[in-house]
Amino acid sequence: MPMLSKLETKSNRVKGLSFHPTRPWILASLHNGIIQLWDYRIRTLLDRFDEHDGPVRGVSFHWSQPLFVSGGDDYKIKVWNYKQRRCLFTLLGHLDYIRTVEFHHEYPWILSASDDQTLRIWNWQSRTCIAVLTGHNHYVMCASFHPKEDLVVSASLDQTVRVWDISGLRKKTVYSSTSQHNRDHDDSLRLPQNELFGNTDAIVKYSLEGHERGVNWATFHPSNPLIVSGADDRQVKLWRYNESKAWEVDTFRGHFNNVSCCLFHPRQEILISNSEDKTIRVWDIQKRAGIQTFRREHDRFWILAAHPEQNLFAAGHDTGMIVFKLERERPAYSALSADTLFYVKDKYIRSAEYATGRDVPVLSIRTRSEGNVPAMTKIRSLSFSPQDKALLLCSDAEGGYYELYLSKDEKDSKESVSSESKRGLGITATFVGRKRFAVLDKSQQIIIKNLKNEETKRCASPFQVDAMYAAPNGLLLLKGEDKVALYDVQQRRVLHELNVTDIRYVFWSGDKEALVALVSKEAVTIANRRLEQLCVIHETIRLKSGAWDENGILIYSTLNHIKYCLPNGDSGIVRTLDTPLYITAVKGNKVYCLDREGKVRVISIDTTEYMFKHALVQRKYTVVLKMVREYNLIGQSIIAYLQRKGFPEVALHFVKDEKTRFNLALECGNIEVALESAKTLNEPESWNKLAVEALRQGNHQIVEMAYQRTKNFEKLSFLYLITGNTNNLKKMLKIAEQRQDVASRFHNALYLGDITERVRVLEEAGQISLAYLTAVNHGLPEAEKLRSILENSEKLQVPDASNNAKLMLPPHAILKGQETNWPLLTVSRGYFEGAILEEERPKLVSAALAEDIGGDEDAWGSDLEEEGSSKPKKSAQKEVEEEGEGDGGWPEDEIDMGELESIDVAPVKSGGKTGDKFVVLPQPGPSVAQVWSTSNLPVDHVAAGSFETAMQLLNSQVGIVNFAPLREKFLSIRAGASLQVPTLPSLGALGIPLYRDVSNGVKATLPMLSGISLEFLIEDKLKGGYKFFTNAKFAESLANFLNILHSLVFIVVDNREDAKKCKELLGIARDYIVGLRMEMSRKDASLGYDAVKQAELAAYFTHSNLEPIHLQLALRSAMNAFYKMKNYQHAGGFARRLLELDPKEEVATTARKVIKFAEQNNENAIQINYNERNPFVVCAISFTPIYRGSESVNCGYCGASYLPKYKGHLCPTCQLSEIGKTVTGWQLTYAKPEGTKKERRSDW
Repeated sequence: MPMLSKLETKSNRVKGLSFHPTRPWILASLHNGIIQLWDYRIRTLLDRFDEHDGPVRGVSFHWSQPLFVSGGDDYKIKVWNYKQRRCLFTLLGHLDYIRTVEFHHEYPWILSASDDQTLRIWNWQSRTCIAVLTGHNHYVMCASFHPKEDLVVSASLDQTVRVWDISGLRKKTVYSSTSQHNRDHDDSLRLPQNELFGNTDAIVKYSLEGHERGVNWATFHPSNPLIVSGADDRQVKLWRYNESKAWEVDTFRGHFNNVSCCLFHPRQEILISNSEDKTIRVWDIQKRAGIQTFRREHDRFWILAAHPEQNLFAAGHDTGMIVFKLERERPAYSALSADTLFYVKDKYIRSAEYATGRDVPVLSIRTRSEGNVPAMTKIRSLSFSPQDKALLLCSDAEGGYYELYLSKDEKDSKESVSSESKRGLGITATFVGRKRFAVLDKSQQIIIKNLKNEETKRCASPFQVDAMYAAPNGLLLLKGEDKVALYDVQQRRVLHELNVTDIRYVFWSGDKEALVALVSKEAVTIANRRLEQLCVIHETIRLKSGAWDENGILIYSTLNHIKYCLPNGDSGIVRTLDTPLYITAVKGNKVYCLDREGKVRVISIDTTEYMFKHALVQRKYTVVLKMVREYNLIGQSIIAYLQRKGFPEVALHFVKDEKTRFNLALECGNIEVALESAKTLNEPESWNKLAVEALRQGNHQIVEMAYQRTKNFEKLSFLYLITGNTNNLKKMLKIAEQRQDVASRFHNALYLGDITERVRVLEEAGQISLAYLTAVNHGLPEAEKLRSILENSEKLQVPDASNNAKLMLPPHAILKGQETNWPLLTVSRGYFEGAILEEERPKLVSAALAEDIGGDEDAWGSDLEEEGSSKPKKSAQKEVEEEGEGDGGWPEDEIDMGELESIDVAPVKSGGKTGDKFVVLPQPGPSVAQVWSTSNLPVDHVAAGSFETAMQLLNSQVGIVNFAPLREKFLSIRAGASLQVPTLPSLGALGIPLYRDVSNGVKATLPMLSGISLEFLIEDKLKGGYKFFTNAKFAESLANFLNILHSLVFIVVDNREDAKKCKELLGIARDYIVGLRMEMSRKDASLGYDAVKQAELAAYFTHSNLEPIHLQLALRSAMNAFYKMKNYQHAGGFARRLLELDPKEEVATTARKVIKFAEQNNENAIQINYNERNPFVVCAISFTPIYRGSESVNCGYCGASYLPKYKGHLCPTCQLSEIGKTVTGWQLTYAKPEGTKKERRSDW
């Protein structure tokens, strides 16, 4: 019976525990007065409640209300509302520590037990005490209600267990027709009598005596008339009772110290107890013996709790708590058959047909039980061979064995199906081909056997194998500590490997391109049949099962969701689950699964989302178009997905929001839709973006409209210049004159080649000299007038015109484009745009026909006139002109055009239409920087110049928030990732990207990283830091170690050994920095530390993780300091530690003298906060010890420890990361294995 841990926490001592009846929550009350609320499913601390003064020993959830109750050493009972996150009220009455509190399962009662030797029952609705149960003559250690009857059990240090009958209290306090006022009045009158003369409403029914020392715990069985108790006599006793008496049934011995708590298993006939001997023990009630012991090395256990509905238990100990199970609840099943599911339930192997729903037992199995634990929980796996019609069952019992069951076809045809099996020992077994299976034994031998259980081949495993799974084509998938490998039994060699850890389950797809899903506790790795990794999906909650559907999509389940994963890494949620389910097969929109009770369930799911994504990935555009038309796929996630995958034109047809439509239209180059959205939005930003995209496409008519709407006169003038629209340029000149914009007037005159206007503008602007030069060089008559002004007024010597002057005249437009757009590349539209346009075309034709049918009958002309009519006929052109007079009721343009009114605007014509072909701009391929920016390593993003995404990755991976110290390294890495080659003098340098993963036959993809290497950090920076430290140059040493921390952010390694070195180097740099900061603070007189604080810093410095030679220096310094301040006891301790490091003889002699003197004068003159026997780490801000078991937070990058109050501060150790920030982990790159084409990455 293994202990399956679901949650482990680190905190102060846990004294009280309570499971929520329905939600995945557990309350833990701590010895430091804090109550923690944990979600054990996602292993997250949800909330903390801190209002008690002193330890909180009891806590309990209400069965139906959002309430819990707590009791502590402050004599107070507090009732809390966890939704409002506050204490509602406090119940006062106990005169000593409160040991336990509990809500009644039906009535509004709270039961409390206290060291004041009483039990009290409270009405939490009226907030009054309704009963005081007296009779114990020592501390009452616990009390609890019976789950069904009107009974209370209590345990006391007076060595007795008492059972109280509270039926009288129920009859008096639970009314059906009495008013609340009368009830409160009766309670107030009854209470003094209870306290003075004893309680008549609750009487002692039994007093159980048998323990030799104080009883710490007692509780009822959930359904049987049994009581279990645990005491300081190290015994667990079982009691039985009836209506008239109670007696001892049995005693369980085995604990070596006080029994703290004990309880019944809610489903099985076993007991669970824990003790101060640091063990949890499981006892068989029927066999009256212990069947399992779980031990911790350093922590005493204090409390146990069982979930009322699920197979979950919790235990509180000195440094936290653990939530665990006692047996696996996952049913053993085989889903290899396409039509039938085989699974184990109630000592039978059953078969369930997917098509018909027929579920029948196939054969019975015989397995031995251990104690009272069902043998079924020991069955780990079940394999089925469709070719041989054989079943292979593997169990963990007896150290591991397998059983082979053959069908009728494999036996004599006269025999019927029986439960006879062939059995053998082995860690695991699986079918490996027709009429044979493989067994992994304890000696790491892979044994091939036939269906007669006879050995045919044996080979040694290529590495330490933990588990073995079947693979296609007769191969085996071997799981090691940190990798899986495809193993060919015939050739006895490994074909392919993949580095992945903690694999629990393996699921192969059944198609030709076989894919495999490797499922670990919280991640799914998908690889192809050569074990080349395709994607990894990380979850925050435990994974349970998975199966492939017929389209090659993995459908997997977590504790509370069914999700999907495409081979390219796209994933999402299909539906939510109330209880965990184990998926066995997926057929269409039906998911077949097993629950924990072994029942086959069929769940309908909506496959639209993942089938839509799958069709896009597979480029099945017909299917995509059909789904767009038939299904309601509107949603931000779908829109974002389409944009991310490069199909904005599809997303465009989903969106109704104009701003989103506008952005999507620009992204896919649909300028017509973008123009419609821009008109609706009518924002300057939208018009500017539209102008940029239209100019890129060559549609200068829309550019002109956009510039006019934003009144961008400068760009509008330049547009008229390059399109040869001189008429509008002249109008722009007039507008500039009206606006009194001198620069714009001059530019427009320059664009027009209007020399006279230029001279006039310069003259009016006071630039007489420039006006004269312009006039004289162009031969204008105004030159003489300007010359006289310069000679008479300015008294200047005016030069003559230059013979070599070059006239500034604009070029003449050969092809004027104001009437038509520039020519564009004519290609076919994209598939989706063309298909949707064809779909909309009949609607447009129908609308046009309807308009014609509804017109005036006169349009038919003579066909409707009577013969011989002499009515004059109008020409078609004249009719159109007459009908076109006026606006016909259409609203006028309300946009104020201002000065732009006089400018002629050519009608907008679509330049994209050429016969039946449409314009689609060719999309540029990804740049090198974009390729580099797809890496999950921040340093690759830095090399690509994408500093923003690099910072985002560093923030999420290691919590960096201060990037100033990394500025120089960012720039250096960016510069070193490319080679700048000079070109022509008038052109810039040509950048050539440099790659680091260049090898034969493999396309290079990742940038070269120059300037930072692990060898350089070790040989130069680390050794330099050591040398400075030895020479007491602490500032220089600190700078070296800080440089190491800042450089390690960008390190990339190619093997596990280097990764381990990086981790060790990080720890060394962190420890030295913390130690150096302490020593420098101790010697800094400006900080004003007193002698006590200086002594404490010297003592803490000796506990830094330093090299032995440096630790000797720290110990010598501390020994001398403490000896001088007459703390001889501490000085002797430092001297003993110094001798353990084998120092030089003269140093050792001094240390021995100090030890001898300390033994004679074993005292400390000054008391300091230092205990060398209690392990601790130093807070790197306050420089105070954080002892083992105390709460602390860490830096997300360097791992330095801090007190919780510093959470959210900048880490002073690395000067980069935020303290206490949740991070995903440091990303490193490993070397590519031989024969693979994809780089593999691993997280620390």
